[in-house]
Amino acid sequence: MPKRNTKTNPMLISLIHELKKQANENDAPIWKDIALRLSKSSSNWPEVNLDRISKYTGEKETAIIPGKVLSTGNLTKKITIAAWSFSEKSRGKIKEAGGKYMSIEELFKSNPKGKDIRILG
Repeated sequence: MPKRNTKTNPMLISLIHELKKQANENDAPIWKDIALRLSKSSSNWPEVNLDRISKYTGEKETAIIPGKVLSTGNLTKKITIAAWSFSEKSRGKIKEAGGKYMSIEELFKSNPKGKDIRILG
């Protein structure tokens, strides 16, 4: 019998629950999509480099990564990036470029409708 994949991190469990709640309250399916992605095994979570974020997002958009942001490449735009985690170097490069980084929880509290957000990963 295969082992069942269950989450043990209480912060992650709480975040998934809050994302589903926000999706229903605000009629924003993006939060349900992120919750489903975070519910999967963490070995399947994306690890996205800054150059890829810069390539696929516009100035007015916010990038959300349901995984980790890595520091390879350079950020060429002032972009707001939300993710589950960031490498230390990526945080420095985002600040250098004039961008902003935040947690997924901070993003859904500041943008409950999920407008102008691009999912990468």
